[in-house]
Amino acid sequence: MRIRACASVTSFVLTLAFIVAVASGTWAGAPENMSPLLLVVHDAPVPFIGSDGRTHLVYELWMTNSSSGDLSVEKVDVLGDGAVLQSLDTATIAARLQPIGQRQSVRTLHKSTQALLFLNLVVPPGIKTPKALSHRVTIHVGAAPAGHQDMSEDGGAINVDNQTVVVVGSPLRGERYISADSCCDATRHTRAALAVNGRVWVAQRFAVDWEQLDASGRIYAGPREKLQSYAIFGQSVLAVADATVASVIDGLPEQTPGQYPTNLPLDQADGNSVILDLGNGRFAMFAHMQPGSIRVKAGDRVTLGQVIGLVGDSGNSVAPHLHFQVMQGPTPLSSNGLPYEIDSFEITGKTPGTEAFDEAESKGTPVAVTPVSPPQKVTGAMPLDQLVIAFPAN
Repeated sequence: MRIRACASVTSFVLTLAFIVAVASGTWAGAPENMSPLLLVVHDAPVPFIGSDGRTHLVYELWMTNSSSGDLSVEKVDVLGDGAVLQSLDTATIAARLQPIGQRQSVRTLHKSTQALLFLNLVVPPGIKTPKALSHRVTIHVGAAPAGHQDMSEDGGAINVDNQTVVVVGSPLRGERYISADSCCDATRHTRAALAVNGRVWVAQRFAVDWEQLDASGRIYAGPREKLQSYAIFGQSVLAVADATVASVIDGLPEQTPGQYPTNLPLDQADGNSVILDLGNGRFAMFAHMQPGSIRVKAGDRVTLGQVIGLVGDSGNSVAPHLHFQVMQGPTPLSSNGLPYEIDSFEITGKTPGTEAFDEAESKGTPVAVTPVSPPQKVTGAMPLDQLVIAFPAN
């Protein structure tokens, strides 16, 4: 009885102290505020050097509207070690915010909606790569009481992943290659978030579709539906490192250029492909090769520059090209994409952008390339989007 009485008295005293502390504003606990927008980063960004010579951090900020009404994101500040390194305005956010399961970006999040904000943080000159990132988001919450609808939230804190970025060789040899849909803002790859095997992955976060121009600046000359019309068709695909062949898919048919195939099984999306184990949890994939052209099998050892197959148009492809990506696992979809840097190449030009490139491809007209003269020699960097690239001849 004595123990029980003491416990009761203690509980009463503590409860009274809590009430007094809250009433007087001296309670040391954090204030409890509603969070209409939840922020989190699931995959820590890995810094790498782009062909612009700048350090890039590419990642996704997950946003969940937990309110009972529409919510619009007005501004996002990306903070590195507490200092604002990048600010996104309403228009930029609207072009980068993509609800789960959709490929179209939005400005407004409907109630109970989750979306990804795709970010490409370019570290400003003279600033060290931050050790940690966080985000300050200005929002308008329709479900909040009048006069309290505009607010800001902090969240999405994450430490930068400073793992070593793999340096690889060229996947092709020769000149006039286009780094189509490459890092860091191309929607086809960087924003291809897919739910596979129970979670969302961005396997193509740093993928590139290598295409090629002929001497007249065209992607193809002759009938569009003919494979041999394309400058890149039949080019040799090269191993980018001394590595072990993790897997091979071969024997899938070529597609007809100019249109995407329909009813294609998921396991045939990459067409005839090779995945190399580069070691240290990094894998390189080469996709859409010609049937019967692959010269290696699972378990083989390959050497840097070795021909492993020929460029084709198999799988989920609208034109002959080489899809290349580096990822953290041996499967092409249920793994996350990792940055990589190519040891040596030259930038000889730049296209006006994806829209102009796609239009030239659809019409068979020359791509309006702005020459880079003299060519820009680059070592140890990732080719960014829509550049004209020359690789070493051997």
